[in-house]
Amino acid sequence: MGDPKFLRRTYDTPKHPWEAGRMAEERKLLEKYGLKNKQELWKAQSNLRRIRGQARELQARLRAGQPQAQRETALLLARLTRLGVLPVGNPSIDDVLALTTEDLLRRRFEWVVFHRNLAPTPRGARQWIVHGHLSIGDHRVTRPGYLVASAEEALIAYSPTSPLSDDDHATRAALRERLNARPVAEAPPPSDVGPGGA
Repeated sequence: MGDPKFLRRTYDTPKHPWEAGRMAEERKLLEKYGLKNKQELWKAQSNLRRIRGQARELQARLRAGQPQAQRETALLLARLTRLGVLPVGNPSIDDVLALTTEDLLRRRFEWVVFHRNLAPTPRGARQWIVHGHLSIGDHRVTRPGYLVASAEEALIAYSPTSPLSDDDHATRAALRERLNARPVAEAPPPSDVGPGGA
């Protein structure tokens, strides 16, 4: 079984480490979503690669007419819909294959917190999450990379034990002033954006 402290890496790194175009894109995504380092981005890309690989395999098995493939496809689509990655309605395998890395990054806890105007920036949201100021329902969540399900999004709030739960806290007042002074162009996109949206 091996020594459990030597864990296997769960993501793939780029095959060519020094590509200027890819590195520039990665820097933009790191800045936009407040990621700590490129490993978090590579994890999201690896997760997306696994999801799309599963979708391609299911697509081939559906063409062969396997009844088990239909059940597995329904489970995959239901899971991605619950996660908020796919739109509610009648998603298909083609919608899964059209997903981008940003669709997964938008479901990260830090981005959802920033998007709901509970923090001034994605990096600020990350800091508040790690320090235990935010919770989902009754549970305090301290992992910025936690993927928030659609049903959990409405339950995000300041933790009751956090000083930020007080509406009169100086940081909350400064955040409200900043949001009121922010131009419309800087506002985060709406939360019901489907796959491939801005």
